[in-house]
Amino acid sequence: MRARHARKPLFQSHHLRPALAALLLLASASFASATERPRVGLVLGGGGARGAAHIGVLEVLEQLRVPVDCVAGTSMGALVAGAWAAGLDSATMRSEMASANWGDMFMDNPGYDDVNYRSKRLTQRYLPGSETGVSAQGAAGPPGVVSGQKIKLFFNQLVRADAGERAIESLALPLSIIATDIGSGERVVYRDGSLTLAMQASMSVPGLMAPLEYRGRKLVDGGLVDNLPVREVRERCNAQVVIAVNVGSPLLKAGDISGLLSVSAQMVAILTEQNVTQSRASLTPRDIYIQPDLTGLSAADFERSAETADRGRAATQAMAGALQPLAVDEVSYAAWRAQHAVAPTAQVRIDAIEVAGLNKVNPATLTRYLQQKIGAPLDTPGLNRDLLRAYGDGYYERVDYTLLRQHERNVLRILPSEKSWGPDYVRLGLNLNSSLSGGSTYSLRAAYQKTWLNPLGGELLLSAELGSDTGVAAEWYQPLDPAQRYFVETLGSVRRENTAIYVDDQRISSYRDNVSRLDLVGGINIGLLGQARLGWREEQRTVRLDTGLPTLPIEPLRVSGWLASLELDQLDQLYFPSRGWSMRASWFESTHADYSRLALGLNGAYSMGDWVMGLRASYDGSTHGRLPLQDSAKLGGFLNLSGFAAGQLLGDKVAYAHARGERIVGRMPLGLRGDMRLGLALEAGRVGEPLSEPNRSGWLNSALLYAGGETSFGPVYIGLGRSSSGSTNAYLFIGTP
Repeated sequence: MRARHARKPLFQSHHLRPALAALLLLASASFASATERPRVGLVLGGGGARGAAHIGVLEVLEQLRVPVDCVAGTSMGALVAGAWAAGLDSATMRSEMASANWGDMFMDNPGYDDVNYRSKRLTQRYLPGSETGVSAQGAAGPPGVVSGQKIKLFFNQLVRADAGERAIESLALPLSIIATDIGSGERVVYRDGSLTLAMQASMSVPGLMAPLEYRGRKLVDGGLVDNLPVREVRERCNAQVVIAVNVGSPLLKAGDISGLLSVSAQMVAILTEQNVTQSRASLTPRDIYIQPDLTGLSAADFERSAETADRGRAATQAMAGALQPLAVDEVSYAAWRAQHAVAPTAQVRIDAIEVAGLNKVNPATLTRYLQQKIGAPLDTPGLNRDLLRAYGDGYYERVDYTLLRQHERNVLRILPSEKSWGPDYVRLGLNLNSSLSGGSTYSLRAAYQKTWLNPLGGELLLSAELGSDTGVAAEWYQPLDPAQRYFVETLGSVRRENTAIYVDDQRISSYRDNVSRLDLVGGINIGLLGQARLGWREEQRTVRLDTGLPTLPIEPLRVSGWLASLELDQLDQLYFPSRGWSMRASWFESTHADYSRLALGLNGAYSMGDWVMGLRASYDGSTHGRLPLQDSAKLGGFLNLSGFAAGQLLGDKVAYAHARGERIVGRMPLGLRGDMRLGLALEAGRVGEPLSEPNRSGWLNSALLYAGGETSFGPVYIGLGRSSSGSTNAYLFIGTP
């Protein structure tokens, strides 16, 4: 009988020891790797639109699984660093940058169709850029071309400030944002406080964007003092390895400097390059320096953000070998990303709305635009639209918001900042007008505007004009309710105008028409559409023959009567619209001269890419009786039967229509709204009972070929018009009509 052998254990101790040793060795190696991973600081430098290259850098860091321990940014680098620290990944950032309308973002005002009617009329008469504040301390203008209104709202959206104010110190990733105190020249580092305000301060390019007043300082672009803040990440998280990304613009060549703007740009670039050189000198062999090839990309090429990001990605991929030792495993990186990711948030319901910070402006004037409902979820796009409409009133430097949690309630606090150079202003307008048949005219216009003379927003506007036409006027505008829906207005003016009489394209006489007018009206603002008015007019005309044959009566004309008008305007631009419509209708009933006057107008535009199609039609004339000869209806001039001189065709009734097609051939640079176009218009018009050009009866026509557009100086155009009747006219115009 065989002896039974004992069964051997599956794992014997001498087999277990090597396995345990291996596991312990692997664990210790992993622990050592984790504990020995150097602290990494990421530095994102400034460079305007070139800063979109930072997005490509982040894409590669995410792909390689390289975590960082702190990040510092300047200017556009502050935008990217702030958004990344707030939890946005590179893919979301790339999408947001590509979808942003940067050309529009650098224009503070809303579209022309979102501006109230009174502001539209001021824009029509005076140059927006001419606004100068007047106070006991003297005259002061806006501190920059752009105040940053739309830019700040974009920052709010980017970092989800609509879910609650984002504070730098509350972010999981330590963040530093660099700005410059324009008063002292000091380098200012924000490690706490409002994330979006710090981002805006760091991006406030001197001259283009107004300095941001924050925490008792006036702040501008941090690139002036520290465009590549290497020192900051060493101090912020004791970074042992610095990844520094330089996207700054190179200095201009001497031959390319030929004007004030280029000299100013070069001075800023010199200051920036000097501090970047100092930062680069502090880098050690262990640090990683990335400078993407951004040849051909300027600091203003925001619309090329995708291409710029691709170049940043390529430059970082080329450094993958140096970056790889900083990488961690998938589990560790996923945990790091989860710590910084944006957590999904439920829609915030608004329990109360407050307005803070107003001194002169009535809060109801601002809140009339707010469509946010109490008890409803916050409508962020709608809120941004409404704040821009409020900004378009012209009373504020900026209109912002914050979302607060108070006593278990969500409070939407609106934060308007009244203009520091207001509330009284001087405005200017000018025009130079030359035509082949009408000669040359000029006009210089100035106005003194006092706003918020009482709690309802009473305004006084005193104006004067000198040139081919001269005159003075005084206007009192008084809203009747805090929301300024109803108003009364008094307008008195004295003007001297010129009227010419033509026969067969020859000027046979010229008159000087002295017009004194007083209007007393009441009206209603129809939202942002326009105004309706009803009132009384007293007018006196004294006509004097200047040169030529006496064809008009020269006895004084005195008329008075009721007037009514309705004007609606939803065009997207004042002079050269791309879309929208407008209409006007006015009626005057004389009580003594036994006549009435009706004026109608309709204008529309529609765009298809870079093509714009437009239509306009108008009528002006009597409905009973006959218009006074001294105040006849007129045709002639640019896009008003262009083959004829301005006002060449006079009569009791005039009708006009045109169809036009325009090709957009250029756009204004950042901070300026408008475009340049080539256009062709086909026109038709008719004069009833003609006074001037009596031999031209029936329907007349013109064709106009022109180049022009809307600029910061008002409309600018040159054109050549010709009628089949043989009349030809050429135009050159610069300024405000």
